[in-house]
Amino acid sequence: MNQQIIKNTLTLLKRRILQAIVYSLIIASSIGLLTTEPSIAAEIESIKDVTPEIINDSPAIPTPVEQANFVTSVTKTVEPAVVQINVSRSLDGVFLRPFFGRPPANSARPMLRGVGSGFVIDADGLVLTNAHVVERADNVTVTFQDGRILDGKVLGKDPVTDVAVIKVNSDNLPAVTIGDSDRVEQGQWAIAIGNPLGLQETVTVGVISATHRFSRDIGIPDKRIGFIQTDAAINPGNSGGPLLNARGEVIAVNSAIIGGAQGLGFAIPINTAQKVALQLIATGKVEHPYIGVEMVSLTPQVKQKFNQIPNRKQGIKSDRGILIMAIDRNSPAANAGLQVGDVIQAVNNQSVTTAETLQKLLDENGINRRMQLEVDRNSESIDVTVKPQSLPV
Repeated sequence: MNQQIIKNTLTLLKRRILQAIVYSLIIASSIGLLTTEPSIAAEIESIKDVTPEIINDSPAIPTPVEQANFVTSVTKTVEPAVVQINVSRSLDGVFLRPFFGRPPANSARPMLRGVGSGFVIDADGLVLTNAHVVERADNVTVTFQDGRILDGKVLGKDPVTDVAVIKVNSDNLPAVTIGDSDRVEQGQWAIAIGNPLGLQETVTVGVISATHRFSRDIGIPDKRIGFIQTDAAINPGNSGGPLLNARGEVIAVNSAIIGGAQGLGFAIPINTAQKVALQLIATGKVEHPYIGVEMVSLTPQVKQKFNQIPNRKQGIKSDRGILIMAIDRNSPAANAGLQVGDVIQAVNNQSVTTAETLQKLLDENGINRRMQLEVDRNSESIDVTVKPQSLPV
């Protein structure tokens, strides 16, 4: 052991001595103490050849660009396209009565104000945000990083997916780069930019915690979204801002947090948001296919609980599929003859085992197009044709 220590020490000392010789020769040459005789130059080159690792060992001072990390680069690139959405609406029928007498005839109505985030998706003035940010807003203004405040017009909003598009009268605006949310993977970097609690241009960093979190699983049953989950901090005011990957591409729209939880933020995949935005820009609304059933993925626990319901004439025997728990009156499902207790096992010849998959196939099928269902009813396989309609508002 002692011999090895001595050997390592001698090797290190030799390296330091050779390094000192090289540096001394280089410095002496630079200040003119040495001539450029061939023998000396050859000696310097020979030392470099023998100990190249010593020359390369000297650490260089990092440049400002090298000191900056990918978060800094992404922020500088994307932040100019991230905006603050300011909304207000009057509280009709609500007046602050004075201490004495009637309120003045010209008294102003109380205003409810709110702040959210958004980002420019088109240089000609199209801004993407959440539907709940602009819900019931009478006035919308958009604040840019350079201090400009522009009036905004809501082109359309879709409460089902929580997506809205705002138009401002301007052009040549900085716009984001849209990524591909279908390629997002668990564990990759995630960067959120927005205005939490009205604090403009706030950046938080985390990772993608999970993908395809169905809305029902996180307590938002009225939405039809497979959320992306992240631990990048998303607070009130972040809603509508972009969630970015390490390349600065938008992969989702920050949308929801769960009260009382830490490190749980949810965002709408950008592929979904972009598809909805295009429809809002074109028509101002979005139509969602609807058949009118309440459904749940069939599991042993679900099967057991359903079969224990009193007065059920026939229990279910299937072990896989989508169990119909309830059916709306006068809905496409009711008109097609579907029944509570039916187990949907295939849609358009594609096997289904989760409610999320069925919902995706329903969206792909569209409105007023026949959809073929393979259903297990009382252990008998039957085919049912249903024609989805537009989801009632």
